[in-house]
Amino acid sequence: MNEISRRTFVSGAAALPLLLSNSVLAQEKKDPASNRLGLGFIGMGTMNRGHLGFYLGQKDVQVLAVCDVDKTRREAAKKSVEQKYADATKSGTYKGCTAYADFRELIARKDIDAVVIATPDHWHTLASLEAISAKKDVYCEKPLTLTILEAKLLIDASRKHERVFQVGSQQRSSGEFRQACELVRSGRIGKLKAVYVNVGSPSKPCDLPEEKDEAGLDWDRWLGPAPKRAYNSILSPRGVHTNFPNWRNYREYSGGMMTDWGAHHFDIAQWGLGMDEAGPVEIIPPADPKAERGLKYIYSNGVPVIHAEEYEPGKKVNGVAFIGETGKIFVNRGYLASDPGDIIKEKLGEKEVHLYKSPGHQRDWLECIRSRKKPICDVEVGARSVTVCHLGNIAYWTHQSFKWDPKAWKFVDAPAEVEKWLDRERRDPWQLPKV
Repeated sequence: MNEISRRTFVSGAAALPLLLSNSVLAQEKKDPASNRLGLGFIGMGTMNRGHLGFYLGQKDVQVLAVCDVDKTRREAAKKSVEQKYADATKSGTYKGCTAYADFRELIARKDIDAVVIATPDHWHTLASLEAISAKKDVYCEKPLTLTILEAKLLIDASRKHERVFQVGSQQRSSGEFRQACELVRSGRIGKLKAVYVNVGSPSKPCDLPEEKDEAGLDWDRWLGPAPKRAYNSILSPRGVHTNFPNWRNYREYSGGMMTDWGAHHFDIAQWGLGMDEAGPVEIIPPADPKAERGLKYIYSNGVPVIHAEEYEPGKKVNGVAFIGETGKIFVNRGYLASDPGDIIKEKLGEKEVHLYKSPGHQRDWLECIRSRKKPICDVEVGARSVTVCHLGNIAYWTHQSFKWDPKAWKFVDAPAEVEKWLDRERRDPWQLPKV
């Protein structure tokens, strides 16, 4: 959306118009480079390499910069961008992508309109707030935050600066999840009695042993606001890896599977309940303090959402199970079933509930940047869904029942050991900025 983007593209490709292919020239007439969105990518692990591949194939964007605290990963990402654009122009060379170690330098660029953030969770809020303050639109991976306070701050900052903020809970853009929630909210299974969600365990304190440092990795910057500790390759794998690292299991950086998969499946529970602007009002942990399943959320309409592997004895929850008075709906990735089976076969009527139909999660964000409408997983949706996950973790960690006011974003007469988890201490200089 700026002239700098076009100049960078043409000069970086070292290409005169005669060197452009016919297909590229045709596209230029329809969609001039000056109208392209300039994108920057922060955190170049497995997830963001996937995003990068998608956006490099979109004609209405131009990737201008990448960032990672690991030199090997950022340079590999830069090479991918430059090779893709060199191939697209058939020029043989392209030098228009810059690699940064500090995300603030990337965000400071005037020619970058929007950023895609896929760092470890403990960095999501700081990077997002910096981008919002600089008037960039944001796509940030799930789970959106490390704490509840951070979730509320991201909503407030996005609204204040009128940013288009998509959270990467991409199940909202999949037809089976939308259909399940439409059926539930249209009353196809009668009055909703309960929702069962099957995700993994809460996070635990990090106890990994010290390993030899990785060459080219700024380990202190990887830790950022998290407590100081020695390097371990489970947290930041060596080189360009293809797995999803297990920093997500440790409390200092994430919320375990309760937030990792919870940001997907509890998000769908919220959608099916029609609670995108609310949340549970009471959280009850299992009686056994060692249990990692059995937690119960109670919503204002009286419906419980239960973290469990079975919805009935011997009957597994495969993702999310909505249990109604007259039927059941089960949904997971690529899977939608009902009991009785004909519930999902009859098309929705005109007057029944029809939810937002996304053109695809990443594409939806781009289209909303241009229209300035809220995307399918707007910042408040992602913030409230991750808060459900955080509340569950807190109940597991403390073995305490407590009440929550989702409108006021505060605990209600909760014990001090619960209240303290509203936010975390951060290591200097990585304190939350005022935005």
